[in-house]
Amino acid sequence: MHRAYEGTNSPVRLHWFDDRIEIINPGGPYGSVTAQNFGEPGRTDYRNPQLAAAFKVLGYAQRFGAGILIARQALEKNGNPAPEFQIEQNFVAAIIRKQP
Repeated sequence: MHRAYEGTNSPVRLHWFDDRIEIINPGGPYGSVTAQNFGEPGRTDYRNPQLAAAFKVLGYAQRFGAGILIARQALEKNGNPAPEFQIEQNFVAAIIRKQP
């Protein structure tokens, strides 16, 4: 839902390691979302508004602007460290580490 489709044919990549999972999404921050405010609760902008609406109707998105907060809460409840993010102009990477 968040990936860029213009100017790239790169897929979302998922790398599974012994100690972490890395998710690399083509397309950097978009619109009102910047590297400085990335992950703030309620901070949203939609590169693909029709796709976002379809995900919500189909139940794949609970509410807009809450995904990172929900992921942080789920990881904390499970005993995992908080997610780490690498925010670049052309991609965003999320790193999920296993429990210590």
